[in-house]
Amino acid sequence: MVDYAKMNQLLFEGKHKIVKQMIEDALADGRPVKEVLDDGLIAGMRVVGEDFKHNRIFVPEVLIAARAMKAGMEILRPLLTEREEDHISETIVMGTVKGDLHDIGKNLVGMMSEGAGYTIVDLGTDTSEEEFIAAVKEHKAAILGMSALLTTTMIYMPKVVQAVRQAGVDVKIAVGGAPVTPEFAEEIGADGYAADAASAVTLFKKLCAARESARAD
Repeated sequence: MVDYAKMNQLLFEGKHKIVKQMIEDALADGRPVKEVLDDGLIAGMRVVGEDFKHNRIFVPEVLIAARAMKAGMEILRPLLTEREEDHISETIVMGTVKGDLHDIGKNLVGMMSEGAGYTIVDLGTDTSEEEFIAAVKEHKAAILGMSALLTTTMIYMPKVVQAVRQAGVDVKIAVGGAPVTPEFAEEIGADGYAADAASAVTLFKKLCAARESARAD
């Protein structure tokens, strides 16, 4: 019998080797891949996200938990690819904008989002508008996430927004980073702003829901 509560706790503690073994055991017992993902990994990372959001844990603890989550995903990802009928997740393309080489915040958002069940395409740092658009088209992304840590590089964000809109790509745009504000996000025409990784996951859920609603109309 798989003890998902124990797996969640071990993931929270960053016990990546044990988490990986428990996932292997769960699959060997015939548990569905999506069940193992949802109840074993995503549920655990949801607790991590909530604790991080409310300042009960901090970046080092999140990174430790994320390492355990990634260890589990190494096993599940190939199986999820084979069984798309069991798991269809939205894709998020993210990157730090052109001229900016900072990526800690972006990486944290990516790990938290992957832990929430999203497929992440990380373009790294110094990302141009052409690279953003090409990746969104290639991966049919639902969300484009941009990060900037410098006031001198955040001014590149509106260029990306404008280029995406002109390209007619159906994607929601989210922005974040130390100098970025909700007012700036609104001013440049982005669809949303998040102040931290936990808030970013919440924002992504809202944007995906809004995108699906718009498509249905």
